[in-house]
Amino acid sequence: MFLSVQDLELRKIQFDSLFAPGEIDLVDELKQTGPLQAVGSAELVDASGEIRVSGRVTGSLAGECDRCLEPIAVAVDSEFDLLYRPEDPETETGDEVQIAEKESEVGFYQGGGLELADIVRERVLLELPLQRLCSDACKGLCAVCGLNRNLQDCQCRSTQTDERWDALKSISTGD
Repeated sequence: MFLSVQDLELRKIQFDSLFAPGEIDLVDELKQTGPLQAVGSAELVDASGEIRVSGRVTGSLAGECDRCLEPIAVAVDSEFDLLYRPEDPETETGDEVQIAEKESEVGFYQGGGLELADIVRERVLLELPLQRLCSDACKGLCAVCGLNRNLQDCQCRSTQTDERWDALKSISTGD
């Protein structure tokens, strides 16, 4: 769905859009297990072309646990309230431009409007945790034999040490 400035000049646009699996390009490690739903509205804030888009994105994704590589489900439920301004053609020189702090929370768009799929993709990626785990207590894989330590304890002993830390072993704590 394209949120056109021309349409927004006439009226506020309400949206309730479903994005089928594969319709939005996500990171390779994650796949949609069902549709992503975006519900909300877009309106023109002022004559300068500033657009406010607010709403909620919900859906579910599937991926792998970052520690044990087992399949996990990742729920997406993100509310958003975003401001977009038309990109200033004078700043397209490729040079770095300093912006005011209040503008650091504003997005910019080119052309006649915004693509809703781009907003949904951004919100989903920002909602994802930095480390996706099957549980907080996940033990991960054994570094020696590769066994999933959540399923079975292995008898491997890792004797590798970093030689750079050996000097600290000789330091007495004075206790």
